[in-house]
Amino acid sequence: MSDGPAPAPRRRLRLIEWDAITGVMMREVINFGAAWKQGVFASTVQPVVYLLAFGLGFGQLVDEVDGKDYIDYVSTGTVATAVLFSTAFNAMFGSFVKREFQRTYDAILSTPVDVEELVTAEVLWLAIRGGLFGSVPILVGICFGLDPAWTTIFVVPVAMLTGFGFAAAGTMISGMVRSIDDFSYVTSALFTPLFLVAGTFFPLTGLPLSLQIAAELNPLHHCVELVRDCTFGALDAIDLLRVGALVLFAGLMWWGAVNRTRRKLIQ
Repeated sequence: MSDGPAPAPRRRLRLIEWDAITGVMMREVINFGAAWKQGVFASTVQPVVYLLAFGLGFGQLVDEVDGKDYIDYVSTGTVATAVLFSTAFNAMFGSFVKREFQRTYDAILSTPVDVEELVTAEVLWLAIRGGLFGSVPILVGICFGLDPAWTTIFVVPVAMLTGFGFAAAGTMISGMVRSIDDFSYVTSALFTPLFLVAGTFFPLTGLPLSLQIAAELNPLHHCVELVRDCTFGALDAIDLLRVGALVLFAGLMWWGAVNRTRRKLIQ
């Protein structure tokens, strides 16, 4: 037997290693830096068009909604639309292309990165982008006279939390479809109704009671209400429940994204 010192016990790795996540995120940042103009344009122009079309168009017919100028009402509501467009759609198409066509995921997973870290990194990066792009309608609203409260600073983390959930949802859906053409069904039948019935352009109080109840299950509705309360300085206890609903949504979608991505990669 050797009298030398016993070897140090091997460090047990955690389920998710932050170094692996930052490594994958750095790759996304570098790729985004090469085409940031297209990314910013695609993620911000459509929500701003909705804002200008509804805010300035219907704003000529509707003066106030819930005691707020209609342009202010729409500019705060369109934050959720910007988050949806910049996270869910990018996650769906991006993850599908990188997994099925470019085989990027196979290359990444050949390094010391597992599926949990890969999904977490990509979803987190999209959530950060969603938080920043989601603030654009607020800035446009300020240009048209919106007077935000100091609590507007919380809009970015709210948008990031919402973006994390929808980026994970997009990744999960990507792992469920057979063809990239199937995304048209998801866009038309799922995401379009979600942002139309979220209180973005009109209050939900005029809808049938069943739809009002269903809206409480819509994460975008919670995002819209949180953004408005932050912007107008009207935060109260119910907003904690809305944050909890978004956290639950994000956790469930992350779990689904990890599992569906793992199944696809094993196939």
